[in-house]
Amino acid sequence: MITGKNYIGSQLKAGGTKTLKTFNPILNIENPWVFTEATQDEIDEAVTLANHAFASYKNYSGIEKAKFLNAIADEILALGDDLLVQYCTESGYPRGRAEGERGRTIGQLKAFADMLTEGSWVQATIDTAIIDRQPAPKEDLRKMLTPLGPIVVFGSSNFPFAFSTSGGDTASALAAGCPVIVKSHSMHIGTGEMVASAIIKAAQKTNMPEGVFSNLIGDGRTLGTSLVKHPLVKGVGFTGSIKGGRALCDLAAQRPEPIPVFAEMGSINPVVLLPNALKINSQKWASAYAGSITLGAGQFCTNPGLLLALKGEELNDFAENLNEAIEKITPGCMLHPSIYADFNNGISKIEEQNGVSRIAQFKGEVTPNHGASTVLKVDGKEFLKNAVLHNEVFGPFSILIECENEAELIEVISKLEGQLTGTIISEENEIETHKGVIAALQNRVGRLIYNGVPTGVEVCASMLHGGPYPASSDSRYTAVGIDAVYRWVRPISFQNWPDHLLPAELQNENPLQIVRTVNNKLTLSQI
Repeated sequence: MITGKNYIGSQLKAGGTKTLKTFNPILNIENPWVFTEATQDEIDEAVTLANHAFASYKNYSGIEKAKFLNAIADEILALGDDLLVQYCTESGYPRGRAEGERGRTIGQLKAFADMLTEGSWVQATIDTAIIDRQPAPKEDLRKMLTPLGPIVVFGSSNFPFAFSTSGGDTASALAAGCPVIVKSHSMHIGTGEMVASAIIKAAQKTNMPEGVFSNLIGDGRTLGTSLVKHPLVKGVGFTGSIKGGRALCDLAAQRPEPIPVFAEMGSINPVVLLPNALKINSQKWASAYAGSITLGAGQFCTNPGLLLALKGEELNDFAENLNEAIEKITPGCMLHPSIYADFNNGISKIEEQNGVSRIAQFKGEVTPNHGASTVLKVDGKEFLKNAVLHNEVFGPFSILIECENEAELIEVISKLEGQLTGTIISEENEIETHKGVIAALQNRVGRLIYNGVPTGVEVCASMLHGGPYPASSDSRYTAVGIDAVYRWVRPISFQNWPDHLLPAELQNENPLQIVRTVNNKLTLSQI
């Protein structure tokens, strides 16, 4: 049931006098629900409740927090078809995408629950005392990770489930022991409210402290600024544009007490197409990349927005095959008229630049808010001279860079901004003669892909979803997979502490039976 109100802890609040509506991009009309924006008093109330909740929630056992996360997964599933219909109505995505993203969200929650149940994620490290060491005794030191405090999560436009209300930022922060205040994304407020109701119900069923989760509605700048500047907030999670992420980073850095902002931002995800691969499998790779460019109407942060190759007949054939493949793919609906407009404006701006030509575009009839997939081409020299050509165009778009030789190819890669992914398409053994290309690409990306497509981000321990700035604000961390929890914790050491007063993770008997590093050796043993 959609109420149009804010969740502040377990309570629904009416908000202020300002209202918002969401949009149905398929029907090209506003949705009927009216949502009220949170007032400053309600923002303060949500953060204060979260801070009070933190005092107890940070000490909840891994088993207790795991029950909470599993309960969230169960309550989301219990919303059934109503949630999927709401998702599709506000996003324009098809039913299959809704089901797939819901499954991914459930999987994330359960993966963090499993991590908490096992318990070794806290990185317990113990160096026992050596009293008779000369010339000075060695103290007993024990270290582990501890949560930061209340975390603000900004919902993402293109993932109403997996990177929004109950997405990876929320799941990882709750797993770390941090209460969460979500700033609901304005494009799918109703979906966010339904998911928030599931989280609140799960919190009540598992006896979580009041205020462990809140969901607030409001204008991005006003509400977002108030949350990031609030002195009780200790960290921020964001998925979105470079402009938005950078603004939050700057805001957080200017606080009297600066806090970390973990922002996953812009990426054009370069793909290097080596000559033999194009010569032998041109149609295969053209088909694969036509599918990847247009997947989800191109609205993925890992969309392949830059194709790099050496000039030659192989590349000409690939361009023709790519055009044929693109023409066969019916355009998908984009998330909102504003995103659709930005997509068309972005293409127009790039097409106006010197040396740019069009090599592929869907030529059939296009209905409102459906992006016509487009591929442009320019040579390496022009790309190196013109920063406009480096800009991300969010949607089914890519630009092919035709390089004169390998030296120019390496220079183009080296001059790129930081990226989430980089891909090399190669025939067997071909890549071994292009080690300079590998080295240049590895220096610019967070995930290096061989003979695949960048779209599709597996939720697992080995996934790195991040990269050098501006792909993310801190390339040392991932926004996907269980290692995302490390964004919301800090290390703390205990020196010469009485054993019975130590956290269970550091006690001599190892009551939780977790893997610990004791005197430089990994072990499950007691001390």
